[in-house]
Amino acid sequence: MKYYTIILLLLFVNACSNNDWRTASREPAGIAPVPSEESRAVIEFYAADAFSWRGWFAVHPWIAIKEEQASEYSVYEVTGWQVKRGLPAIREYQTPTPDRYWFGAKPELLLSIKGDRAKVLIPKIKAAIALYPWMNEYSVFPGPNSNTFVAWVGLQVPELELALPFNAIGSGYAK
Repeated sequence: MKYYTIILLLLFVNACSNNDWRTASREPAGIAPVPSEESRAVIEFYAADAFSWRGWFAVHPWIAIKEEQASEYSVYEVTGWQVKRGLPAIREYQTPTPDRYWFGAKPELLLSIKGDRAKVLIPKIKAAIALYPWMNEYSVFPGPNSNTFVAWVGLQVPELELALPFNAIGSGYAK
């Protein structure tokens, strides 16, 4: 019985596709509309398997918003390392490619809204982000974490009709 345990442990450790986050792919996945080709407002929610073995159990989601006529997206996500550094949990950055691989894991598009509807919803999303109640907290389980953040925004802006995947561990913390 001990040998089976050792073999399973070795398989588990070796099954991780990339054990070094510094060299894991962060390339664009080619899902998001290119800002120079899409002048309308865009809202997109993405999720990718969490890094390393955690991806067997959970996803990491993020929100991408492009205002009408904007040349870049504003991306919002929650990461634990932000809090560990004494920074707010929410990280915001600007990029023309919001659909980058999450440290080796290809993102999945959860929701995409374009045009007038996106233009109306963007201020509501930004208001929800500003009111996120766990701005200085992070816990892998049960939350608050990146899934809690995206679920919170979805609850505050029900018009999004956001559905998170079953492995969005921590999304229930927002309820």
